[in-house]
Amino acid sequence: MAGNTSEYISHHLTFLSTGDGFWNLHLDTLFFSIVSGVIFLYFFRKVAKNATSGVPGKLQCFVEIVLDWINGLVKDNFHGPSRELGAIALTIFCWVFVMNAIDLIPVDFPPQLANLFGIHYLRAVPTADISGTLGLSIGVFGLIIYYTIKSKGFGGFVKEYTLHPFNHWVFIPVNFLLEVVTLLAKPVSLAFRLFGNMYAGELIFVLIAVMYMANNVVSQVLGVPLHLIWAIFHILVITLQAFIFMMLTIVYLSMAYNKADH
Repeated sequence: MAGNTSEYISHHLTFLSTGDGFWNLHLDTLFFSIVSGVIFLYFFRKVAKNATSGVPGKLQCFVEIVLDWINGLVKDNFHGPSRELGAIALTIFCWVFVMNAIDLIPVDFPPQLANLFGIHYLRAVPTADISGTLGLSIGVFGLIIYYTIKSKGFGGFVKEYTLHPFNHWVFIPVNFLLEVVTLLAKPVSLAFRLFGNMYAGELIFVLIAVMYMANNVVSQVLGVPLHLIWAIFHILVITLQAFIFMMLTIVYLSMAYNKADH
């Protein structure tokens, strides 16, 4: 039983990958990230295409509520041009939410379905892969650089990372080291926070599924309510993690845009 359990857990935590070393690509993470993005784009395009100025349908009402909520958050926390950042924040929240929500699919279903097509390993939650969350955070890192240069110009950008906190040319190496560490900590913390929470959630689903394999009838029966309880609680987790990722992105971009001259 112990051997079967360890093999089961190991199988469910193994990525469908190709290549070696740096070029080791997690194909399942890439596939489900793209699928999640397509779902988001299709859903919102459909609503935009069928939008009416009259009495809106339930779907349009829901989308308008989400848009107003996110635009309100952007206006309250970002003091620059908020229109384009509103679109960025909406994309981040919805995309991360859809990727997180894949975790609600029973853990055995995606691998078993893939096995029918000769695919022996498959992990369906992109945000439970550190390479996936780092990819998202690298995008945010690029936006931080962009908004810093946009608000201060390239010269101001250089000064931000060479003449702060010590405004003297002698301390340029020290300033640069401190500011670069601070800058890199933002995307790294974003990536690891999302990854840690989603990986833990996925692992709990796998451990609950192991209970169904137990020889003890009590453990098998107990797995059903535990699965249901954790799935209900996990709905809050996936929503909260998408919100946190979006909110921190807004805050980081606001800090980049509104840095004072030094």
